Amino acid sequence: MANKPEQILHTWMDAVNRKDLDTLLSLYSDTAVLIPTFSNKLLTTPADIKDYFLKLANRDTLGVSLHSKTLKIQNIMETGFALSGIYLWQLTVDGEPFSFEARFSFLVDTSKQKPILHHHSSQIPRML
Repeated sequence: MANKPEQILHTWMDAVNRKDLDTLLSLYSDTAVLIPTFSNKLLTTPADIKDYFLKLANRDTLGVSLHSKTLKIQNIMETGFALSGIYLWQLTVDGEPFSFEARFSFLVDTSKQKPILHHHSSQIPRML
């Protein structure tokens, strides 16, 4: 498993882009919480997280890329890190391509086999 926080994020993005559910799900702790971009539900079980990513993977196109200049990594404990930033989602809905930015935060423990403990992602709201 990746032992650096940025590697965990890149492994996650690569798994989303390849629709590699096995790798993607192996990153989430069994007790992880996911506050997803495309759902209004709090996902707190491996089954909920799997179902969410299965639905995403069924899209004709799906991709995510990092706005690298936005990535912030904070060391919050010896092997615990908070990652935050903005990524760009691309997907097709009813044959129409969509592309939009979302903000994210991950809490990861690099000492764990399944390092993602918490993941929040939300679409960026329009400015007032």
